[in-house]
Amino acid sequence: MRTTLTLDADVAALLRRIQHTHGRSLEAVVNDALRQGLLQMMTQSGPSTHYRTPAVDLGRCLVASLDDVADVLAVAESEQLQ
Repeated sequence: MRTTLTLDADVAALLRRIQHTHGRSLEAVVNDALRQGLLQMMTQSGPSTHYRTPAVDLGRCLVASLDDVADVLAVAESEQLQ
């Protein structure tokens, strides 16, 4: 398959370095890199354990109703409603 790719400068530099080090064609280096990377991406699994947030008792609600915005703001600002 023939296609055109735009490579980031760092990726192109790494490809050229591997190409010269191993004496292989750019096509062979790109194919091997893609093959290895794609296989690794397919076999990687997510985290083996799930993090769970521990439960904490927050005590009783400080306001009668959370629907009463003025009361909630008064408690949050440590004011007393009259």
